[in-house]
Amino acid sequence: MRGPSLAHIVLVIAVLAAVPLLTASNVVLNFLTVALLIALVGQGWNVLGGYGGQYSFGHAAFFGTGAYVTAILQVRYGVNAWIAFVLGIAGGALVGAAIGALTFRSGLKGSYFALVTLAFAEVLRILASVAPITGAGVGILLTLDLRPQAFQFQSRAPFYWIVLALLAVSLVIVRLIEQSRFGAWLVAVRENEDAAQAVGVDTARVKLAAMTISAAITAAGGGFYVQYFLFVDSGIAYGPWISVEALLAPIVGGIGTVFGPLLGALVVRTLGELTKLIAGDAPGLDLVIYGGVLVLIVAFAPHGIAGLLADLRVRFARLRSSVLERAHG
Repeated sequence: MRGPSLAHIVLVIAVLAAVPLLTASNVVLNFLTVALLIALVGQGWNVLGGYGGQYSFGHAAFFGTGAYVTAILQVRYGVNAWIAFVLGIAGGALVGAAIGALTFRSGLKGSYFALVTLAFAEVLRILASVAPITGAGVGILLTLDLRPQAFQFQSRAPFYWIVLALLAVSLVIVRLIEQSRFGAWLVAVRENEDAAQAVGVDTARVKLAAMTISAAITAAGGGFYVQYFLFVDSGIAYGPWISVEALLAPIVGGIGTVFGPLLGALVVRTLGELTKLIAGDAPGLDLVIYGGVLVLIVAFAPHGIAGLLADLRVRFARLRSSVLERAHG
């Protein structure tokens, strides 16, 4: 399936960027900001799982590291928020590289890899819940300082534009990966790792690079979360919720596609909000809905919403071509 061009990405981002100019509703902006945050984290998972075929259940390890590094540097050491955010991304990338080096060099694949990533996230959650530097069970609360230089703003709109810019960067990165030799190697590893290795692809290095990029994008989501909500604890940072959201968005939207995580995040968040409106905040109901949606997607649209739209476009083109042939015949 042919990926979108950079012009398509620019068009989508431009349309989304206009939303705060059309509405000042905090409800709408908050909903879209969180949806774009999930899309960003989902795009991080998509690089490794969608294109590389390495399904991770522990992307919370990278999200949480980005969040905690960003928060700790500001609160404990007085580092500027923007610098702390960049260092949080670097911290998440380093954790990704470390976990990747341990797992891929050991030859872990499939369910073994998935379970090991889940285990790493859980270990980090336990450590964060007892370590004094992370605030232990209390967590870390950032000081309210509504100035742009503190990465805080009077309204939701600047936050929305920032997370949209981060998502735009991730979309461009994924599109460039699609067009690069590295992307071809990554897809080869996904389709048949043994065959890729037989033709000279350094599969361990390719997967390690993908995991590092994936972790950096996910860590950016964690750092943004801290600046937006001004609080983080072990359950938020390393909890299973973000790992579930990270893999659910691209699977629903279309794994291995540029816009899949964005489509999936918007659909999943919309379903979540509709569920709350209809049934209230019933514990676990959102997970039931997500599970039902995932089953339906796997059963009726195995390539996700993006794949379904592509199939419909192909069928429409064939139908249009058939109609034109009959008209000229």
